[in-house]
Amino acid sequence: MATKKKMDFEGSMARLEEIVSLLERGDAPLEQAMTLFEEGAKLLRECTSQLDQAEQKVTLLTAGEDGQPVEEPFQGEN
Repeated sequence: MATKKKMDFEGSMARLEEIVSLLERGDAPLEQAMTLFEEGAKLLRECTSQLDQAEQKVTLLTAGEDGQPVEEPFQGEN
């Protein structure tokens, strides 16, 4: 029995775009559409989590009083 490998962010986004396209066409039977929707919702949660983790790692470099770079935590736009 093969285990599913977790996709990277780019792979997840590509699959999510594919799912949205399939659902927008509107020709999938209800059961398949629900399965696609559930997969898309899971991928969206995973992508959001990955983006949140990446944002926490970002730091801004600014010049300190002595002109040397100083790291500060990233303060995202909210």
